[in-house]
Amino acid sequence: MDTLNEQWPTMADGSVLRLVTAGSVDDGKSTLIGRLLLDSKGVFADQLHAISRSRYSRAPGSTPDLALLTDGLEAEREQGITIDVAYRYFATPVRKFIIADAPGHEQYTRNMVTGASTADAAIILVDAARAAGGALLTQTKRHATLARLLGLRHVVVAVNKMDQVGWDAEVFSGIQAACHDLGQRLQIPSLQCVPLSALTGDNVVHASAHMPWYPGSPLLPLLEALPVGHPDSRDASRFFVQWVIRHEGSTTRAFRGYAGQLRGGTWRVGDTVWVLPGGESASISALWRGDQPLQIAHRGDSVTVVLDREIDVSRGDLLVGDGIPPVEARQFEADLCWLDRRALDQTRWYWLKQGSRLTRGRVVDVTARRDIHELRSVPWHGELAMNDIGRVQICVRDALALDDYDDEPATGAFILIDEASHQTAAAGMVRLAAGS
Repeated sequence: MDTLNEQWPTMADGSVLRLVTAGSVDDGKSTLIGRLLLDSKGVFADQLHAISRSRYSRAPGSTPDLALLTDGLEAEREQGITIDVAYRYFATPVRKFIIADAPGHEQYTRNMVTGASTADAAIILVDAARAAGGALLTQTKRHATLARLLGLRHVVVAVNKMDQVGWDAEVFSGIQAACHDLGQRLQIPSLQCVPLSALTGDNVVHASAHMPWYPGSPLLPLLEALPVGHPDSRDASRFFVQWVIRHEGSTTRAFRGYAGQLRGGTWRVGDTVWVLPGGESASISALWRGDQPLQIAHRGDSVTVVLDREIDVSRGDLLVGDGIPPVEARQFEADLCWLDRRALDQTRWYWLKQGSRLTRGRVVDVTARRDIHELRSVPWHGELAMNDIGRVQICVRDALALDDYDDEPATGAFILIDEASHQTAAAGMVRLAAGS
């Protein structure tokens, strides 16, 4: 495991960093994002004018309530909490950022999972006044656990509201020690703590004169230096077919193409691919982005693939290239974060969605449940209630092509959908590796 307090070198590569903010209610997540937007010149004058005139402002005096830059729902502004995930975009000369402002309330943990599922790193906020003495809140521990389960390698703990504890170095040291202990117990690869005040802007974009005892970087320079990507990624190609395209079917130029996004790897015209499940193979005869032909497609590209021979390929099928193949199975082990108010019922079938593939699945056994307070899994064979995290055995009607989530999230992630209510019941992460 990497050193938890490591400093990362600056990487002025122009890349995009996807972040999710997490933590408990009233830790200041929305205010912090608003401060980042404001101090990085990512807010227009009319936006500032609008929030300064808002009847929901809770900021002292004439100070604009920066939380209103992300809390856009009427209910959010009335209650002063975040309910839905809000995405905000800004850029610096070093890189671009996409930030998901996730709710802190336990009732909306499902929304935090949504925001974290596509993130590269997490910012977990801790209220310095409430955590003085190192007593981290339950929701802080839960969000850190979910960040680890979802494969986020980099966690930045923003110890917020330092102005409310008199910029006390000892308060920060106690919280930092508790966070490092949390990171070690959860085996988070890289964790960094930053003392700051989102309300005043201290140590968010610029260093704070109130905290000369802090030797590290402010938050934004640290985020600019975070590496993107998984250093241990196998970068195997995975391509879920989202749409089968019949083009110019009545002419001599007719072809059948398969549209989707290449998740990992690189494809070139002439490469051999296999269709899973089934295992039929074919060569790539053409690649298209819109109406533009390509010779090569990279990870993240949305393309249409044309094969050199007619084989049965439908929406939900998986195309893979050379490299380590996924495992085809009808029963597998997974970590499940239960999100529905209605508890898991092992006698019921649920819709299981993996990529664009939809089938029916059932939890046949629950073997463990994660204790958020003790930060460990304990044997468990009962039900899973809302916000529980458990290790389960799942069987499915149709064979799935699976990878361990830590190796290939594209084929290692899935959701369960209630057949009656059509609500997302759970988010799952496939665990094929022994002892994972």
